[in-house]
Amino acid sequence: MPKALLAVPVAIGVAAGAFLGLYATPAEPGLLTRSALTLGGSPVLGDPGAPITILEWGDYQCTYCYRFHQDTLGVIMRDYVETGKARLVFKDFPLNGPDSVQAAAASHCAGDQGRYWEYHDILYENWGGERTGWITRDALAGFAGTVGLDAAEFADCMDEERHVGRVEGLYASGSGMGIDATPSFLIYDGEQVIKVRGNQPLGVFVGVLDGLAGSQG
Repeated sequence: MPKALLAVPVAIGVAAGAFLGLYATPAEPGLLTRSALTLGGSPVLGDPGAPITILEWGDYQCTYCYRFHQDTLGVIMRDYVETGKARLVFKDFPLNGPDSVQAAAASHCAGDQGRYWEYHDILYENWGGERTGWITRDALAGFAGTVGLDAAEFADCMDEERHVGRVEGLYASGSGMGIDATPSFLIYDGEQVIKVRGNQPLGVFVGVLDGLAGSQG
């Protein structure tokens, strides 16, 4: 299991450390084994062997999750995931009720056809607010068609609720790890685990990621 849980990487400066310390906090060490951190989550996005893992807990209706995907994720993808410095794993934490569970289950039905990340992205691209009714079976089926899924296979997966138990289990395991808000992130390199709660400014993520990368040198 990880050796240490740090609020702030030691490689960043004092001023930056004071700033990051407001947002990046220790997590509960007892449950943070490497297998527990990624078990049941999305397919890995990026190099599976990347030294740093970004584990995002999110809800497809969550306003701040949507803002993270709109404003911050692109830079993280470009500078860290696509360069092989980090890999990204998404875990469902459906705080906003049954519609969020259904959207999450749909993403895993898409994953059964090899289109998890395409479906994940289209859900956020079509975000319609929290508890506004935009997530319906017809809408989810429409997104399935947009990303090229077999409609009948997708419908069978949803009708049989194949992944609802998985999504509910992810919510329970996240709660057990101390996740209580979306988005939340556990960023780790095998020795240090840093928890970032909420859609924090890009500089918080950059400081954590660069600090972890620096500690490996």
